[in-house]
Amino acid sequence: MTQRPPVIAIDGPSGSGKGTIARRVAAALGWQLLDSGALYRLLALAATRRGISLDDAGALAELALDLDVRFEADGAGEELIWLDGEPVRDELRTEEAGSGASQVAALQPVRDALLALQRSFRKPPGLVADGRDMGTQVFPEAVLKVYLTASAAERARRRHKQLKDKGIDVSLAALSRDIEDRDRRDSERSVAPLRPAEDARILDSSGQSIAAVTDTVLDWARELLAKEL
Repeated sequence: MTQRPPVIAIDGPSGSGKGTIARRVAAALGWQLLDSGALYRLLALAATRRGISLDDAGALAELALDLDVRFEADGAGEELIWLDGEPVRDELRTEEAGSGASQVAALQPVRDALLALQRSFRKPPGLVADGRDMGTQVFPEAVLKVYLTASAAERARRRHKQLKDKGIDVSLAALSRDIEDRDRRDSERSVAPLRPAEDARILDSSGQSIAAVTDTVLDWARELLAKEL
């Protein structure tokens, strides 16, 4: 039997740095990359471009199964996203894209179709997938499951710095409350709640540099991959 390409699943709450770490790990290994959280925004954008209503579950599910999406990272570790061969990263950051994502994510046929799409990213030589249920739902057989976390205060501080760097003034206290509320919603939801897989390795990134966290994940990956050979 031909062995399937290995998967590294990196899950965690908002602001834990899982996207940044996933991009760096994928680049270091030369593997495929999946940003699962962007898929609902991509689907909504693709549907809007094609004139498909965001409440047409059947048409959206069909579109999801044939979505032409690619994720990469540039030399600085910034995410690059293509839809139908066109870069769309900036379009996905708009409020309109976020609203569209919320609409399509409420449709079960869409969730089922996107599950199939996520699994289609598993291609040689391997896949690094980040999200909230990669290790528990999408790739339960992943060779390495990382649950990346950090304190709510640390994650709020990171987000505050990001926004300040963009010239956006926001209250650090308000960001902390928002993150705590989101953590509670994500962990208490009935469908695919946010939680570590039973065999996940927990990594608290509080006070650690991006390079240090990346090195830890790479060390774990190489250790486990060596055992697979």
